[in-house]
Amino acid sequence: MRNFWLRPNGAALAIAVACALAAGWLVLGPSPDLFNPTALKPTLQQMGHWGPVTYIAVLALSVVVSPVPGAPLAVAAGMVWGMPMAGVYSVIGGFLGSLMAYFLGRTLGSAVIRSLTGKSISVDAHRGERYLGWLIFFSRLFPVLPFDGVSYGAGMLKLSVKVYAVATLLGMIPSTFLLSYAGQTLTTTMPQRVAMFCLLLIVFVGLPWVAHRYNWFGFRDIIRIE
Repeated sequence: MRNFWLRPNGAALAIAVACALAAGWLVLGPSPDLFNPTALKPTLQQMGHWGPVTYIAVLALSVVVSPVPGAPLAVAAGMVWGMPMAGVYSVIGGFLGSLMAYFLGRTLGSAVIRSLTGKSISVDAHRGERYLGWLIFFSRLFPVLPFDGVSYGAGMLKLSVKVYAVATLLGMIPSTFLLSYAGQTLTTTMPQRVAMFCLLLIVFVGLPWVAHRYNWFGFRDIIRIE
């Protein structure tokens, strides 16, 4: 048992439990608006230097516990801090959360993961590691599959930590910065807002729909989420 907590799997589980406890305190305590993207801006501004730390923890938890929305939080961060800091904080939070979900996927059974996410996740192990790495990269770049489902699925498949981490980080940076920049544009002129809305519609709705419709890279055959 002691060796379990010294491994990354155990550490991820411990961090996830700590985040869940902290989130429970925040929801029941003096700052219940942290999970409400609309009210997040004034709440974080009131926290001062603790705002970024709290935001990163909440965003990491949003990956582990899927009912918490992640994308709206990144948009709200753009309204609070602007670029590039909102993008940096969002990448850190999303990446830490994806690592926790990955190690939890390696450690816990599918039944426990289903209780956390409300989803049934199954993976096909008959693909090469390099192929799966590219699959994860493109699923992060264009949100074809749920963020948490890909993370848990990669862990259940016991994909190399290095391959998973590199593919996840490089894939999530462009889309995360785009979401944060979208939040910043909400405080700008109407033409900029319209242009950003159209871009987001293409990247986060159009491309994922086409990719799912035509099963690009065999997404639906490798990681199935129900």
